[in-house]
Amino acid sequence: MNWLTPRPPSLALASACGRGRLPAPGMTTATAIVAGHGLALRRSHPLPNPPGRATTSVSLPARPVTPARCMIVPASPSPRSRRCRSISSESSTAASAAADITEEEVKPEDEEDEVDPQAEVCYLDPDADPESIREWELDFCSRPILDARGKKVWELVVCDATLSLQFTRYFPNNAINSVTLRDALASVSEALGVPMPDRVRFFRSQMQTIITRACGELGVKAVPSRRCVSLLLWLGERYEVVYSRHPGFQAGTRPLLALDNPFPTTLPENLFGDKWAFVQLPFSAVREEVESLGRRYAFGAGLDLDLLGFELDDSTLVPGVAVESSRAKPLAAWMNGLEISAMEVDTGRASLILSAGVSTRYIYSGYQKTPAATQEAEAWEAAKKASGGLHFLAIQENLNSDGCVGFWLLLDLPPPPV
Repeated sequence: MNWLTPRPPSLALASACGRGRLPAPGMTTATAIVAGHGLALRRSHPLPNPPGRATTSVSLPARPVTPARCMIVPASPSPRSRRCRSISSESSTAASAAADITEEEVKPEDEEDEVDPQAEVCYLDPDADPESIREWELDFCSRPILDARGKKVWELVVCDATLSLQFTRYFPNNAINSVTLRDALASVSEALGVPMPDRVRFFRSQMQTIITRACGELGVKAVPSRRCVSLLLWLGERYEVVYSRHPGFQAGTRPLLALDNPFPTTLPENLFGDKWAFVQLPFSAVREEVESLGRRYAFGAGLDLDLLGFELDDSTLVPGVAVESSRAKPLAAWMNGLEISAMEVDTGRASLILSAGVSTRYIYSGYQKTPAATQEAEAWEAAKKASGGLHFLAIQENLNSDGCVGFWLLLDLPPPPV
């Protein structure tokens, strides 16, 4: 990959590869070849080391970021166009206006009136291969809807990552247990003619016992994970299109089972790398990395960028973190089992935070808190916001090497409104 960096004496970089250089104001150009793509590189930071191991730190210059817009378009279970959801780096007012315009263009008002908020969904894309749908995403929780008894209605929502499979069913609050869930999951398979999946992802830690027990009785592995991107987006859409139009809808109701956001803990020793760097990759290259995950890397995870409908220019820089480790393959293997969902910078504590599973947050690394380093961290977060929350983690044997051992595409998403 082509990297941009102020040329520190301690960092020797290779010559440029074929993609050309990405100019940055106020920065000198140096390049390295990593998996054949251009990457904008900051100076590397050493990762935290086990006790007794010396560390060093460097300060970083900031890079201005040009805002870009991203549109998320969930798949539809019917010929009707569905409402889009937008993520923008612009002001919330401008973003709302843009979303309103998009909704009018995509879904006429008279079509929205056709939605029956009390109907349940049982849909399989006729073009989908049922045998290929081996992973489901699941939510089983109350909704901001009251039934005839004045009690909250619960709902099971099931889909796959491509939204080729979609299933919903309402339940009274006095029927919530693992047996009910087990039978409902079995009915998904029977109703749609698909095999039971190998794995089911879910994002509510409070439901782990019920979901794990129900899935276990069906021979399915339950995976706590916030990498339920399609499910989270669909829930947001259902809130606007379905729940808010239900006759029992209760406006202003808080989710019964809110997502956990615990204080970050110390990184386990087996997840330590040697050093890391803030980096950026053109959106066109991100697409290529995702498309080649199965061929190029043994470890990593992508996102369906076509389904998510990101409207970014190919040249838009997507921020990420590159990690160097002399134990790159074992490190990537351990990271692969964490269900990594996001990375963020805590500028107040000068720390890089890694989110995994449903309620795990690690202090992945600290850095020397200087004005320049803070400005660089803020610029990285701004780049992430400008790319609609899209970012990535790459693990390498060397930051100057010509390939990655692991590559994870990540996405910041707000919690669902239910």
